[in-house]
Amino acid sequence: MDLPQSIVIAESSHRIHNPVDSRKLAELGEALRLTPGSTVLDLASGSGEMLCTWARDHGIGGTGVDISTAFVANAKSRAAELGVADRVGFVHGDAAGHVASEPVDVAACIGATWIGGGTAGTVELLQRSLRPGGLMLIGECYWRLDPPDDATIEGCYAESKDSFRSLPGLFDHFDSLGYDVVEMVLADQDSWDRYAAPHWLNIRRWLDANPGHEMADEMRHQLDVERRNHVRYQRDYLGWGMFALMRR
Repeated sequence: MDLPQSIVIAESSHRIHNPVDSRKLAELGEALRLTPGSTVLDLASGSGEMLCTWARDHGIGGTGVDISTAFVANAKSRAAELGVADRVGFVHGDAAGHVASEPVDVAACIGATWIGGGTAGTVELLQRSLRPGGLMLIGECYWRLDPPDDATIEGCYAESKDSFRSLPGLFDHFDSLGYDVVEMVLADQDSWDRYAAPHWLNIRRWLDANPGHEMADEMRHQLDVERRNHVRYQRDYLGWGMFALMRR
């Protein structure tokens, strides 16, 4: 049970595996008015940057669950580096179906709603771990601009136009599930760049260090496609945001 090696290679230098930078992650933590001792469950926690920095800056505690052995190892190292390993822990496992043993103050899935089969299923999963009155955090894509053709849809890694909603449509969707959006921090083109562009250097350095590797052709193709998709389509058409929800 692990992530495909191609993803681990492309994101080997990432601390945040989503199109937000450290400034935006800190902005969200401040906006949520986190208090010392608050508990957080982060499903698909990646390299643990959210939990680790929020533990350092706000005194929270919690658990992250991720399917990548490499990212969990990174998260544990980051917790030790920031001196918060006594407050946050990381578990290698499939976040799909994971429920906290005790209700938490914040239940999060930032950018991995496939673990619940989509937004609605992920909201239902997170709610099972959340205390009454707690905050839920969802990271999700939306269309910044209406995609004009199939090439744009494919270039944004969507199966169809209906794979994503507009930003107002996403709010309507949360509303239909019985949740109020009470805060949000959105990616911008610069933060998209800081997520996408490091892939290219990571892949190129891996290719240079691994000539003749059985994955070389796959990674070369990924490098070529990702760069063009980002600058032609994703940067302009695809939005992404972190949304704080409260149940009605």
